[in-house]
Amino acid sequence: MQFSQEEPNKVPLTKFESMLKTNNVLFFDSDEFENIIHHYLNQGKVSLAKKAIKLGLEQHPTSINLKLFKVEVFIFEDKLNEANQLLDALHILEPSNEEIYIQKANILSKEDQHEDAIHVLDVALKLAEDTSELHSLIGMEYLFLDNFEEAKQSFMRCLEAEPEDYSSLYNIIYCFDFLNENEQAISFLNTYLNTSPYSEVAWHQLGKQYFTLKDYTKALSAFDFAIISDDRFIGAYLEKGKVLEKLKRYEEAIENYALTIELEDPTSFALLRIACCYEKSGQDDLAKQYYYKTVKEDPLLDKGWIAITKFYSKQNNYPKALYYINKAINIDGENVVYWKLYAQINHRLNFLEEAERGYKKTLELGNYELNSWLQRADILIKLGEYEGASFNLIQAAEFYPENAEIEFRLAGIYYHLLETEKGSYHLKNAFSFEADFLMVVEELFPLVYNSVTFKKALKKLQ
Repeated sequence: MQFSQEEPNKVPLTKFESMLKTNNVLFFDSDEFENIIHHYLNQGKVSLAKKAIKLGLEQHPTSINLKLFKVEVFIFEDKLNEANQLLDALHILEPSNEEIYIQKANILSKEDQHEDAIHVLDVALKLAEDTSELHSLIGMEYLFLDNFEEAKQSFMRCLEAEPEDYSSLYNIIYCFDFLNENEQAISFLNTYLNTSPYSEVAWHQLGKQYFTLKDYTKALSAFDFAIISDDRFIGAYLEKGKVLEKLKRYEEAIENYALTIELEDPTSFALLRIACCYEKSGQDDLAKQYYYKTVKEDPLLDKGWIAITKFYSKQNNYPKALYYINKAINIDGENVVYWKLYAQINHRLNFLEEAERGYKKTLELGNYELNSWLQRADILIKLGEYEGASFNLIQAAEFYPENAEIEFRLAGIYYHLLETEKGSYHLKNAFSFEADFLMVVEELFPLVYNSVTFKKALKKLQ
């Protein structure tokens, strides 16, 4: 329920809180109670709001607004039956009060009856003088229904009534984005900017649309206008930096990211982008400095750890890469990308047991890429763990049926174990899927490939 958004008079609030500490009951008019309750609800102090509602209704038992606050608290506490009963009683008293319909719609929405909520809000629209809030509520109900076209139209009506309602503007662009209507979004924003030429939010959103369409020149221009409109707009500097990166103007990108750090506390995103720009421009020492700053600023940012690990991997400094990915895993042992990098780096260092452990962990965490299955199988084969390798490949075949790479490996394993019947079965399957992968057997099982038994089996299939 929306009443005055202004801070209530501090005298009634102080007087009310003083009263709660004593046994004295003081009188407040209903407007004062409404402001006190509204203040407590905005502060999230529901228990104090409930005390104010109780005292307010004792002093003003016929106040509809105070009873509507009681409804609001019922809804907050999920006491929907009590809220409905009180609303029904209030509807008899004031059938033309749009706030009653808004709260009724709120209940229906919480019960996932979004179409019914929209119908109730449509009734409220006919009663209300200021319809902006109602159109916003209707728009949100359409979003719950994934009806983005109708939601978009509702939020547009809000913006018509309140041109600086940026919440509605963001929601409109969200709908355009979801519908993949970037050109339409650009047209809408340009029309909006004709009447609000200094709206930094609109320029910012326009730039993001051009960025999506890879029209970087126009995106850059839009972000420049956003900055002209508000030279402390952090988001515009960040987005401008991203565009400049795409244009390979790394020094300018760094300048924009650095400006955000001057305007506000450093963010891990800005530090990471600066590091990446330095790396792309060949300034490795500075890149390292900013990668360190990134993971120090936000140790939970996985992109930071991944970037610094890949940085050292590209330089073939695998011990250092392993050091950082181990630190990352110690912070978040359930991050599948960390384990995948851990496996790859250990594999490069020929630490086969650790590499196998890494691939196993990625699979356990749900990374079912074919390469993860195959790499783990190949390592197990090198370690002489043929039973484990075969079990791993049989699991892989459930996700990738009719895969020649899997079948040739299974054939090699079974021929190596002298289980020729199983080996022959998988060899036949492999040839029927893609015979060119026979080289897998030659590379992984040279003794099997050159054996008389395997040569005879091949002849039958070729």
